[in-house]
Amino acid sequence: MKTYEKIEEAVLFLNRHFDPKKLKAGVILGSGLGSYGDTIDAVYSVNTSSIPHWPVSTVQGHKGEIIIGRVEESLIAVVQGRVHIYEGYSPEEVVFGVRVLGAMGIKSLIITNAAGSTNPDIPAGSMMLIRDHINMMGIDPLTGPNLDRFGPRFPDMNRAYSAEYRHIALEAASELGINLYQGVLAATHGPSYETPSEVSALKLLGTDAVCMSTIPEVIAANHMGIKVLGISCVTNMASGMSSTPLSHSDVEETANRIAEGLNRLLKESICRIIKNS
Repeated sequence: MKTYEKIEEAVLFLNRHFDPKKLKAGVILGSGLGSYGDTIDAVYSVNTSSIPHWPVSTVQGHKGEIIIGRVEESLIAVVQGRVHIYEGYSPEEVVFGVRVLGAMGIKSLIITNAAGSTNPDIPAGSMMLIRDHINMMGIDPLTGPNLDRFGPRFPDMNRAYSAEYRHIALEAASELGINLYQGVLAATHGPSYETPSEVSALKLLGTDAVCMSTIPEVIAANHMGIKVLGISCVTNMASGMSSTPLSHSDVEETANRIAEGLNRLLKESICRIIKNS
């Protein structure tokens, strides 16, 4: 079955349950960050395992659920959890959710992740607004035949993260009393954490945080003309920057602590993005 056909089947399944004309934005929540979905006024929810062709997450901290919820007079689709290259999924499968949301008509994507800081001035337990990225994963989700219905063969990535949306998030953070850093995100393949030497190299390249996700989804969103707001929740200092060994359980624990502030920031930022769209 062709990619277009798989996407169409997933869209048809989801659109039966709400008014797709009201859907304005999508939200993807990273490791341990799914609680925002529990704060919205839900009109429909479904486990991703029930959606045709939607890949199922195998990672702890990724619930694998989509919630369609109200934001004023509009609807947003909140994806609690994602899939990763390191789980054995192809780049096409990793961005399947973004493709489906785009085919459903969203014009804005708010994407979050848990990341390790490569910048000593950005501490664990903080949030970082992504202003650009460096793809160190060795893959690009646009490899292979171009999906011409969705976008051009060679999409421009000069504005991968919307300056307008960053301004909105910074204003919201200031009014909420939230300290929001800005920086460049790197992504590596995973699942092993980076070595201290790799982190040193990333620092020399100008990165401020590193994760194992997000960038393929952002590339696919830009390919489809979807504007992106990206927020990294800094759950740890990257390898070699702390004497504490890295573990996924610690990442989840710190993400849970950050979640309350993230939820407030998401709520205010998304309201403003929808009003301005």
